[in-house]
Amino acid sequence: MDVPHRRPTLDEVARRAGVSRTVASRAVNGGPDVSRAKREAVARAVEELGFVPNATARALATHRAGAVVLAVAGDDPALFADPFHARLVIGVASVLEEADLDLTLLLAASARGQARLERALRAGRADGFMVVAARADDPLTRFAAATDRPVVFGGHPPHGEPAAYVDVDNAAGARLATEHLLALGRRRVVHLGGPAGLDASAARERGVAEALAAAGAAPAPVERADFDEADASRAMARLLVAHPDLDGVVAASDNIAAGALRALRAYGRSVPGDVAVVGFDDLPVAQQTEPALTTVHQPIEDLGRELAAMLVRLLGGGPASPVILPTRLVVRGSAPAVGG
Repeated sequence: MDVPHRRPTLDEVARRAGVSRTVASRAVNGGPDVSRAKREAVARAVEELGFVPNATARALATHRAGAVVLAVAGDDPALFADPFHARLVIGVASVLEEADLDLTLLLAASARGQARLERALRAGRADGFMVVAARADDPLTRFAAATDRPVVFGGHPPHGEPAAYVDVDNAAGARLATEHLLALGRRRVVHLGGPAGLDASAARERGVAEALAAAGAAPAPVERADFDEADASRAMARLLVAHPDLDGVVAASDNIAAGALRALRAYGRSVPGDVAVVGFDDLPVAQQTEPALTTVHQPIEDLGRELAAMLVRLLGGGPASPVILPTRLVVRGSAPAVGG
């Protein structure tokens, strides 16, 4: 009969290294007051014996939970299946794996989600938090202001100018989109904006306005929509009724742009013949629409990696300063290049 393999103990590590159990515990858990020679001896013993530190003991020794929370403003579990958030999580997880930190995903727009966050904080189950897509009136914003744990924002924070945030250059991306439409000869450009209260929505709307003003063109009429096709299709229909001569659309996301295409078809407008459309994000849907979407690419996985790396630095006592990632235009069929 096979005998189960017994895991080596910390006492055995201490004996092999020739140190006390207390010194072995401090060395294994990264504690202070251990000489380099003893730390190296313990490391050799750990490797030779195949010792695996107990996570609970490590947490007690270091006063760390070994876990962080990614909290997203929203209350629909399907949110994490959205390609944007899925890519963000991939980027975050790749960094946390290297840092040996566990990740908890949390929807936190509702009162229930807020309560879960507060329980995690009180119970010491999280060393830090990443907050994504929080609006000015979101409970997440109040939570971030109240906690004494490190918090990093994905996107510009709704209030103030804390150093710990990672964002993409939303305004520059929207300027690129608008300038592209103007270069195609479109002069009656409208903007399908994102939800109110999000800094990304405001920045993208600002980018459209800046590009039009610089070109001496008329300001863009604006309709807002949630980041889904159905709501965007209704918003596009309102723009078509109010501005039947529109010939260019800058959408605040690819999902919004896909909704715009649906409404334009329903109203008998050809794309790009009658109306050229540019999205934002460069999600898979941008290549699945007909025609495929010209869009602003934002590096979503890089955003997640930078977000996690910034939190890891803060947990280690390091500094944090804002990180703004660049965007670029990807030209496809909904607004092809001149001669394309």
